[in-house]
Amino acid sequence: MNDGLRVTVAVGAVAVADESILLVRRGGGPAAGEWSIPGGRVEVNEPLHAAVVRETFEETGLEVVVDHCLGWVERMGEHPVPYHFVILDFAVTALDPAQVPAAGDDAAEARWVPLAELDELRLVDGLDDFLRDVGVVG
Repeated sequence: MNDGLRVTVAVGAVAVADESILLVRRGGGPAAGEWSIPGGRVEVNEPLHAAVVRETFEETGLEVVVDHCLGWVERMGEHPVPYHFVILDFAVTALDPAQVPAAGDDAAEARWVPLAELDELRLVDGLDDFLRDVGVVG
């Protein structure tokens, strides 16, 4: 049954440098206050790689290059409004990993987080398992 809800295609960027991962704390939406990888919606007619680069820059101010696709995940929910996302996640390399990220777009905060400190953060649902599945954390 189609209730008129459209699927939104989104991308995520997994950047790891010097035993740290680039994360953003969401400022709004269903994941407000939770930490996630940078990313967001793919615009109409926008190539996926271009969306990864654009979204990472908009949320963190960092320039990246896309390495390869890590996989995909589907997210559905009702709060605060019904949503259905298909998110394609990509490994990326920051062109200047020494640059301090600056929160932008819908990110309340952006920073390099030591991998050893991930357990201390409230991560978006499924991110910890995903990072383990793709070998980012052990």
